[in-house]
Amino acid sequence: MQMKKGRNVMIISIGAIALILTMVIFIQFKTVKETDITAIETMREAELRTELSSWKAKYDEISAKLEETEDKISNYRNDIENNEKNSKLLDQEYADTEKYLGYTDVQGEGIQVVLDDTEYKQVQSSDILSLVNELRLAGAEAISINDERVVSTTEIVNVDTRFVIVNGKRVVAPFTIKAIGDKKYLESAISIKGGYIDEIKAKEITINYSVEDKLTINKFSGKMSLQNAKEK
Repeated sequence: MQMKKGRNVMIISIGAIALILTMVIFIQFKTVKETDITAIETMREAELRTELSSWKAKYDEISAKLEETEDKISNYRNDIENNEKNSKLLDQEYADTEKYLGYTDVQGEGIQVVLDDTEYKQVQSSDILSLVNELRLAGAEAISINDERVVSTTEIVNVDTRFVIVNGKRVVAPFTIKAIGDKKYLESAISIKGGYIDEIKAKEITINYSVEDKLTINKFSGKMSLQNAKEK
């Protein structure tokens, strides 16, 4: 009888525990079932949207900086190209200026004229100067007298009747005058009827000339300086 009673108590206890566990499981199931899955998903979607918005803002910021950097690089390249172009132009202008001033050796087509004394007459500085002026008027780009380059400050003067001074140096007959320019114009300028050649021959001075496809005129070897002109 005692054993039966104890057994019944055990069965009741086990049943109570099972009931309690069943109720707990049921409550948990009901709680899970009633949980708003949509709300969770919505919350996750909102977080993703926020994160995406944050990354988009960063991307836009980086893109803007990249575009700004590319613009700067483009501007720098343009500046460099412009500077290179300007530098080349300046170099070319400098080279042209040196060429026109006579500071570089030059080469080209032109004419070569030789004046020489005769037993009757000596070549004077005025004869040479007259020829130089004729050649300049005909478009000569470079002129030399016995390889002395004629520049804007060149003096062509007689010392007594013995020799001529060109660029401070003594030169003597025969005088070889070279001029680079359009060879046809240069030839026409001195050979025209009643022109320079006829005048020189009338003075009984020997003159010969040749038209050249390739002449070389050396650079001015002296120092060009202004005596009276000053910067304003």
